[in-house]
Amino acid sequence: MFSSRKNIYIAEAIGTFALVFAGCGAIVVDDLFGAPLGHTGVSMVFGLIVMAMIYSIGNISGAHINPAVTLGFFFAGRIQKKEILPYITSQLTGAIAAAGLLKLLFSSHDSLGATLPSGGIINAFVLEIVLSFFLMFVILNVSTGHMEKGIMAGVAIGGTVALEALMGGPVSGASMNPARSLGPALLSGNISALWIYITAPVIGAWLAHPTCRMIQGNECCNVKENLKGDE
Repeated sequence: MFSSRKNIYIAEAIGTFALVFAGCGAIVVDDLFGAPLGHTGVSMVFGLIVMAMIYSIGNISGAHINPAVTLGFFFAGRIQKKEILPYITSQLTGAIAAAGLLKLLFSSHDSLGATLPSGGIINAFVLEIVLSFFLMFVILNVSTGHMEKGIMAGVAIGGTVALEALMGGPVSGASMNPARSLGPALLSGNISALWIYITAPVIGAWLAHPTCRMIQGNECCNVKENLKGDE
């Protein structure tokens, strides 16, 4: 059992590392090397790396790679309370390590891909809630228990990340993920608006649970059934 739990948390750390390194790295490379990717390219990198990680570790940890998603699964009764801290600790460790490597490689970049509001604080906060709601809504509807797995789950979730980054990126950075924002913010010192990207995704993930249940009924959030496999 210890080995099984350990593998889960290692997978979450690696998956979140990959997300931050590839996604934020795309922002950094685009800024420093003449914008070869552009906004569309950066958005696609985020969507593609999420899709790749779902197919890589979805069967091991569920590929949450996002503290808001882990909390969203808890709100929906799909994971136990004791799982929250190890999952989130693993995710934050991976995100900070990835941001550290980006800082080592691209020390001249000011933000390291940190999410910063450019459309006003309130607009960014509300947008992050809405984007996180839709992301969690999709995840709850295509996942089994707390596992993001299946033939099309990666495409659905990765596609949602990409399209939300396309729409919301210019306004709020389209984080939807406290770990993704925390790593670059800490390593670059851009922490003034960090509270938006820690609180808003969690609120959005919480709102997705009752909406999913209203549509899907117990198929979405049947607490007793969904936790049987974790007992």
